[in-house]
Amino acid sequence: MAKLLKGAPVANAITDDLKRRSDELIHRSIAPRLAILRVGNREDDLSYERGAMKRCEKAGIAVTKFILPEECSGAQLSDTIQTINQDPSIHGCLMFRPLPDRELEERACMMLDPAKDVDCMTSRSLATVFSGKGPGFAPCTAQACMELLDYYGIDLTGRNVAVIGRSLVIGKPVSMMLQARNATVTMCHTRTAGLASVCRNAEILVAAAGKAGLVTSEFVRKEQIVIDVGINVNEEGKLCGDVDFDEVEPIVSAITPVPAGVGSVTTAVLAKHVIEAAERVFHRRAFQ
Repeated sequence: MAKLLKGAPVANAITDDLKRRSDELIHRSIAPRLAILRVGNREDDLSYERGAMKRCEKAGIAVTKFILPEECSGAQLSDTIQTINQDPSIHGCLMFRPLPDRELEERACMMLDPAKDVDCMTSRSLATVFSGKGPGFAPCTAQACMELLDYYGIDLTGRNVAVIGRSLVIGKPVSMMLQARNATVTMCHTRTAGLASVCRNAEILVAAAGKAGLVTSEFVRKEQIVIDVGINVNEEGKLCGDVDFDEVEPIVSAITPVPAGVGSVTTAVLAKHVIEAAERVFHRRAFQ
């Protein structure tokens, strides 16, 4: 049987460290605070919001919510983002996407201060991921993959990694982050010729295509490590990943479950980015 790379121990270890750092910041008169900006009442947004608030509470982070109606105007959204940008007590902002109006969403993402963009919504944050320089933070889910690999002592140096997925949320940024850790990365997608063969040749496989059960036994081999980032709902209405767990788990050496894998680390990474943003504020003050 494969070793299960569960997310809860990773998230708890991160949170314990964040609580210590938060206490230090509060002792120095900086109270870490996250702004949650939500338009409408999508159930998946509300579910993630509840998880994020619980994680922030454990990490010693205050949360301020800005809730706008689904039919809000561009001016309302712009004014709210400007309020967040200009409030020195707010260190990070989580804006739920997609918005009902995609053009409005693009403008909103461009307006947010990259220093407070804790989930990589702005182009400047993406530039930070790709260049390794700048004020932005990586997408929380992509960073969660890295945190999980680190926690379980998986050395990336010189390893061959296949990433299925090319989105700006996971596939592309996690590929850059893996390369920054000296892995050799092959970026794939659902239209890659001979996809199963390419994946089978890798030592580590990251599945982030958003297609339930895409990765079957044909994609994997012994001694392989599989990171399943997919969050899907199957025909039975159950949460599942991009990996057919029942087929793949008996073959590989280690695998993340869905649920209880990468997804459970994501809110801890969000909290980590807020603490890091608050620490940057403290260091700027210290050198003024």
